Amino acid sequence: MCTTCGCGNGQTLIGGHALRHKAKGALRFRAVGPGTQGEGAQHAQEHDHGAMDFGAGEAGSHAPGMTQSRIVKIERDILAKNNDYAAENRVHLSAHGIFALNLVSSPGSGKTTLLVKTINALNGQLPLAVIEGDQQTEHDAERIRAAGAPAIQINTGKGCHLDAQMVGQAMERLALPDDSLLLIENVGNLVCPAGFDLGEAHKVVILSVTEGEDKPLKYPDMFRAADLMLLNKCDLLPHLTFDANLAIEYAHRVHPDLKVIRVSATSGEGMAEWLDWIGNGCRNAVASKAQAAQAEA
Repeated sequence: MCTTCGCGNGQTLIGGHALRHKAKGALRFRAVGPGTQGEGAQHAQEHDHGAMDFGAGEAGSHAPGMTQSRIVKIERDILAKNNDYAAENRVHLSAHGIFALNLVSSPGSGKTTLLVKTINALNGQLPLAVIEGDQQTEHDAERIRAAGAPAIQINTGKGCHLDAQMVGQAMERLALPDDSLLLIENVGNLVCPAGFDLGEAHKVVILSVTEGEDKPLKYPDMFRAADLMLLNKCDLLPHLTFDANLAIEYAHRVHPDLKVIRVSATSGEGMAEWLDWIGNGCRNAVASKAQAAQAEA
């Protein structure tokens, strides 16, 4: 559970085994004075240098001075309230044929640059708008507006993710037209946004080739929650030691059915496939709206 917001929702398992590993035993400390025989061997025997796992309890997280049951209760209360707002958002989006995507990643993955390229490619084809999430500044929203799309910046302060109530208020201010696309750029964070439903159709996780291949294993909840992974900045691969196939393999260990598209906003690689994926989602949202209207008639 995040000590700022209380987020967190269980843990992702791979092959039936938790990705968290328990330490081999409690840490033991012993004063060792000068002249002690076999200090190196005794140190190795009496000190445990295994992982310290603070996520092995019932809550899957730790907060100083709080019991696991108390953490679980707070987490459930927070997520339940958020899910109520998310359900309201989803009903509104569905009723108006709006296809909403929640873009999540670590800082520096290239989300905003990719969004700008996406907006440039889609402008004129369908109405779209953007909700930008950051702790501070309106820099990203200004970049989006300069690309020709309406955008609202949500500054979360110390908060480490967007929540459904924030997004719902932003949607009201944007006054989204029917049959449109809503792109939500979440706060750069591979942990907390995984547990918070915003009412979106899909979470899209962006992993850049300037990060480690093992990011999906280190932050499994986010990759498990996503329906699509964009492997970004692929134009840099000739200059890096990053193993793209290994990164995708790790992602599929966490989420075997995760769709992956290799993209580059700089070279244009994969952009057509990404735009086609968005287009299909928008058409499905419009079709679902029409079907719901016929069912009510």
